[in-house]
Amino acid sequence: MNSFYSIKKTFIQTLYLLIIINYFTTDSFAKINEKKLISNYFSGIVSSNNNNYDVSLNFLKKLEGFELEHSKFANIYMKSLINNSKLNEALKFAKRLEKNNINSFESDLIIAIHHFKNAKYDDANNYFSKLLYDHKKSPLEKLIAETLYFWSKVELANFEDSKTSFSNIDERFKNIKKIQLAFLNCYYGKENTDFIYNKLINETNVDFSRYNYFYINYLYKNKNLNKAKIVLEKSLNQSPRNLLLNQTKLDIHNKRKNIVTNQFDCKNIKDIYAELFYLIANAFSTQSLYDLSNYYLSFAKYLNPNFPSFEILLAENFYMDDKIEKALLSYKKIKDYGEIYDWHASKQTAIILINKKNKLKKGINIMSHSFKKLSNPNVYQIYDYANFLKNNEEFKDSIKFYTEVLNSIDKRHQLYPKATDGRGIANERLGNWKIAEKDFLQSLKVSPDQAYVINYLAYSWIEKGINIEKSLKMLKKANELKPNDGYITDSLGWALYKLKKFTEAKKYLQLAVKLMPSDPIVNDHYADSLWMLNQNLQARYHWEYVLSLKETDEKLRIKINDKLLFGPNFQTR
Repeated sequence: MNSFYSIKKTFIQTLYLLIIINYFTTDSFAKINEKKLISNYFSGIVSSNNNNYDVSLNFLKKLEGFELEHSKFANIYMKSLINNSKLNEALKFAKRLEKNNINSFESDLIIAIHHFKNAKYDDANNYFSKLLYDHKKSPLEKLIAETLYFWSKVELANFEDSKTSFSNIDERFKNIKKIQLAFLNCYYGKENTDFIYNKLINETNVDFSRYNYFYINYLYKNKNLNKAKIVLEKSLNQSPRNLLLNQTKLDIHNKRKNIVTNQFDCKNIKDIYAELFYLIANAFSTQSLYDLSNYYLSFAKYLNPNFPSFEILLAENFYMDDKIEKALLSYKKIKDYGEIYDWHASKQTAIILINKKNKLKKGINIMSHSFKKLSNPNVYQIYDYANFLKNNEEFKDSIKFYTEVLNSIDKRHQLYPKATDGRGIANERLGNWKIAEKDFLQSLKVSPDQAYVINYLAYSWIEKGINIEKSLKMLKKANELKPNDGYITDSLGWALYKLKKFTEAKKYLQLAVKLMPSDPIVNDHYADSLWMLNQNLQARYHWEYVLSLKETDEKLRIKINDKLLFGPNFQTR
């Protein structure tokens, strides 16, 4: 089987190579062939298509000058440079392309932004005009070209003319238009800027909570400190985990007001450009298009290297795209932005070390060290630490911190049901069932529709042989709340099994196996139901399968070996 897939992969790659060769002109292929660099080109393309831009760049940079022979090379090489945040090298390459009358939207964009960043506004405007008029563009490229061009003209225009220009942006990007309008009012220092920001952050159809920071930033720059603090507290009540707002609050408390304002300035068009690129990058990230997201993040970071949000999104993209070493490097940079960012980066670093590198002790040490560095940890930070400890089987310590959270809040707080559930799980794992049961019940009393809390409590009762009928009713509710969840479906089937409703139990347990085919316990439960319906051969098949799984623990292996000899003894289950 493995050899088949190997042959198939080789065939596809060979076919792809032949397509590339056929696409070349005879002369261009001869040139690349006589340099014996065709493998570099092929490897560069494959790496680029797999979003491995650092690998792609290593291959493609060996083909210097080949852009004169093959225009596709220029686009791929430019993309690899930008995705590696090598904008200075990309700029040099873009100028080389221009010198040879080879240009593209991407190459003109880099040159335009470089001129603007270096205050060469006339040169920048010429390129922004080229972007708008000289290229075939996708709707997104049109948005970028129009927005950059309009902003480049703002200094020479009055407010009304600028407002009219921005109103012409494609209506498909109406949310970006709203953001640009707020920045435009802020840039011109209009009296209704306060009203515009308020209108934006209170939008009900779209989440503009990020722009609370920009509103606070505006208030601070205009010496309206008291209102800024009021807006900040209100914003944190709505978004208590927002990193930017929490760090801003801490900076204000520590009288680092310059930090609050130097990350963004609405009167600096470079900062506004950077935020536009961030918006585009964030949109691509939410669609799991991490390479495109990182592409536009490179421009955002180039224009405004001071804004932590850009590096945070980059780190998240690397992690989600399984580029672990790059993610760790980005999180290391994030630590320098302040205490709140240090805590966030430490959490993410610890999770990566534990889940991706099996470095449990190092991960726990990083989290413990970062938690101790917090000057005055809030309930969310304490809760996150408790959760981290519980998830990594440090149950005794987690209980201490869950209790600290619960002693600091009332039952109306959003963390109350979560903290009682977390403490309940930790106590249950330590064998303190009566205490755990009270926490689970209290969690459900405050928030009755928590499907996973219902499942945990009901399954625990089933395993203890108590409250089976009640558990069944609860699990039916949990199944309605979370249909097709493997764990809940398994628990529901297991409750029916315990009530000797074997035919109905089999239906749910079979579905649970489909949902979680590699779970040892789910397969064991399903095999038990098959046995009780006299389908012994099928039952043995599933038990044998459980024994083949690496995830099967020793205790379950012993039980299954007994079942293979004698079948499940229902009276002792």
